[in-house]
Amino acid sequence: MNVEVFFDGKRTKTATFVVSDKKTRECAVIDSVLDYDQNSGATYTELADKVIKFITVNDLKLKWILETHVHADHLTASHYIASKLGGKVGIGRNILKVLEYWAPIFDDKEIKLDGSQFDVLFDDGQEFSIGELPVQVIYTPGHTPACVTYYVGKKAIFTGDTIFSPLVGTARTDFPGGSSAQLFDSIQKLYKLPDETLVFVGHEYPQKDSDPVILSTIGKEKATNVSINSQTKKQDYVAKMNKLQVNLPVPQLILPSLQVNLRAGILPKFIKIPLNVLPAGNAQSGKIGGCSAG
Repeated sequence: MNVEVFFDGKRTKTATFVVSDKKTRECAVIDSVLDYDQNSGATYTELADKVIKFITVNDLKLKWILETHVHADHLTASHYIASKLGGKVGIGRNILKVLEYWAPIFDDKEIKLDGSQFDVLFDDGQEFSIGELPVQVIYTPGHTPACVTYYVGKKAIFTGDTIFSPLVGTARTDFPGGSSAQLFDSIQKLYKLPDETLVFVGHEYPQKDSDPVILSTIGKEKATNVSINSQTKKQDYVAKMNKLQVNLPVPQLILPSLQVNLRAGILPKFIKIPLNVLPAGNAQSGKIGGCSAG
């Protein structure tokens, strides 16, 4: 297995991964990013084009374009990449819970409630492959109802926003549809994997002049994660998260991101900004459904 990391350090602090099987040269892209300027409404493909160039130059065959969840801090480039290289777009089946709430709010008739804009809706425990690399889908809800982790080659997991590097901790859980208790349980499932399992995180927020920490291990997370280590009790984690998330602002790009990402990256003609749907402070004080925070 080879893993190439593309980190968006300028805007979204998102890690995109190209995971490839050295033998068959098949690959998957996980959590791609489409650049978006909110002031002008313009989209840019700089990051996605770097991913496409890497796949092309290395003569890889793109089989999968995978989403760990519907992100609310960046637009996905899944449709753009698929239009250039092919590949099936996959996401967890619980995306249907997010679609059920958000599609009516955006009043966008092109957002399909049955999830058919995605090529594959994965079930918990479902298995597929990247070349000869086995992949297992692990449902890890808590940040959003639709979050999944991809367990590749029985060597590495790609966690999206479920768990971050040890010094960052875990995802926020303050949206209706999110749950600190549920996220705690999800992470316990990951902590049952072997300690040497590689952990590739979906975001990193490095200090100035520091390199992003994208790679960890289950052993490191269990020993030193600032939010949940192997000794953390569920009630303590829930209490800590509730305290940390008081008046936590919603992500800046939440409305543009959700509208595009619920469409599996197919760009609408207009980005709609529904009025008085989101609160200015803590997301949980408003009825905003099962959206993600990042």
